[in-house]
Amino acid sequence: MTPHSNTTQPVTALDSDVTLRSPGDLADALPYLLGYHPEDCIVIAGLYGARGRVIGRIRAALPADPAEWPLQADALAAALVSGGPVGPEPLTGAVVYLCPNADDPGTAREGMERLRPLAQLLRTACGAREIPVCEALFITDRRFWSYLCVRGGCCDADGTPLPEAGSTELAAASAVSGIRVQGTQRELEGRLRPLRGAAAARQIRELDAAARTLMPRLLGPEAAAVRQETLELARRLVSRLRRAPGPALVPAQRTAGGDHEQRPEKDRPARPDDRDDALITSDEAARMILGLQDLTLRDTLAEWMEGPDAAPALRLWRALARRCVAAYEGHAAPPLTLAGWVSWCAGDTVGARIALMKALETDPEYLFAALLHQAMNEGMDPEPLRRCMRGSAPSQGSDVASWGAL
Repeated sequence: MTPHSNTTQPVTALDSDVTLRSPGDLADALPYLLGYHPEDCIVIAGLYGARGRVIGRIRAALPADPAEWPLQADALAAALVSGGPVGPEPLTGAVVYLCPNADDPGTAREGMERLRPLAQLLRTACGAREIPVCEALFITDRRFWSYLCVRGGCCDADGTPLPEAGSTELAAASAVSGIRVQGTQRELEGRLRPLRGAAAARQIRELDAAARTLMPRLLGPEAAAVRQETLELARRLVSRLRRAPGPALVPAQRTAGGDHEQRPEKDRPARPDDRDDALITSDEAARMILGLQDLTLRDTLAEWMEGPDAAPALRLWRALARRCVAAYEGHAAPPLTLAGWVSWCAGDTVGARIALMKALETDPEYLFAALLHQAMNEGMDPEPLRRCMRGSAPSQGSDVASWGAL
């Protein structure tokens, strides 16, 4: 691959007949590859076969410390190669995307220049494994820059505007195929982000109180009784949410929630997540969060993956993840993983990936999240896991390790 002028090696998007011929085409394709507009991350799209089909892709958070960039670049290139061929087609190239945090200080161009060494490290790491990087792009605020552009006058110094949303051939093909962009990464992650302000302070008090009473019981002979109490509470909460239906898969920006008596702020409309938060008291959330640390109970609740329980259960898991605040943020792995599991079963792979990645950021050793994330990355259908859940009845005491590796 030689430095481009305004074209790149043609690649085929999403295993379709849409050919991407320019940096603008590749930049426009990124939200369709992921299902959302990414922020604060590195994405590497793998190109496969002679036609350069964009099939495999890897996403990772942007390391804040430049000292971490060499290790991150090497690890991502290794992960891309270790994924091997997709079907009969070998890995023949890659496209690198750098997507900054929208809140980063400085201008977009300054951000692009700051990350230029990282782009070079990623190119070098892929090249060392004989995977040529045919394009490396910095994308932010509906503009992009190419790190492979070396000819004067080739690209706008202030970046090149992305095509108008929905106006490209790929956008049309994606719409026909049922592929939709669900919003920004910030919006999707916001549904899982801990509460702030007065609601968070109230939740901390209830978590502290519940920990004083429940933890000795969970660690002693009363563990089974606590498990049953928490299961009954979960059933009541799911029933409550079912009677107050709201969109479960539509992204919404997170704001502070509260208890039954709390109302949304007057200067903004109510959102579905606000209404869900208002249906769950801080005491109920605290007891659920601590009870979910029990693996057997978590596996029992993972059975609520389909049928009428699935949608309200997903709303409950998201609400509980938002209630894991301050010193209790580490308790979010179980509800985040359950949210990812139910989302995957519902066909929302974007929501599932976001939730599972958040779970693994919270606890990199959390086995259930790691197994589900690996299964999704390998393109596995969730139905075999669902059948296993139905047949092996984790509610009778089996551990996820007995079925999650299938």
